[in-house]
Amino acid sequence: MKNSILSVGSQFPAYSKKAVVSLEDGKEITTISSEDHKDANQWLVMFWWPKDFTFGCPTEIAEFNKNFGEFRDRDAMLIGASTDSEFVHLAWRKDHKDLRDLKFPMLADTSKSLAEELGILEASEKVAYRVTYIVDPQGIIRWVSVNDLSVGRNVSEVLRVLDALQTDELCPCNWKKGEATLTA
Repeated sequence: MKNSILSVGSQFPAYSKKAVVSLEDGKEITTISSEDHKDANQWLVMFWWPKDFTFGCPTEIAEFNKNFGEFRDRDAMLIGASTDSEFVHLAWRKDHKDLRDLKFPMLADTSKSLAEELGILEASEKVAYRVTYIVDPQGIIRWVSVNDLSVGRNVSEVLRVLDALQTDELCPCNWKKGEATLTA
């Protein structure tokens, strides 16, 4: 039976997973959990990619990293995730020049339990689709974007939507931060 993708208005699932957070000896891997963003009363932006050591995924990861300050400035915790292990994440970070200086954790959902609960596993290979979640400080999913395995996402659009959600107002089509919102 195929799970449907957990969507807007749903509670983001609780999780506790290993993550690569550094290349510094002895400090590479830690455990992160859903409580980390709730305790910090922050928004969460979690983006998933299918596999480490591929061609498209590092372009997205590097672009999220280039925009890390933008997410931090919006009080959003940024987490990247895949179903690869923390050891594969670490090897990839060491191997790929664009991933060595990541400022956000690479979550390892080795058991695939979180991806399965989110309903984002591709049927045949059981890898995560390219999915991005924006979760509010109360743990409610406010936005989901799902791309096919072969199509990269637009980080600027993730930031635009985060800005719109944080206004808590009605935002028109193509709205950008600083523009007028709508009044009902």
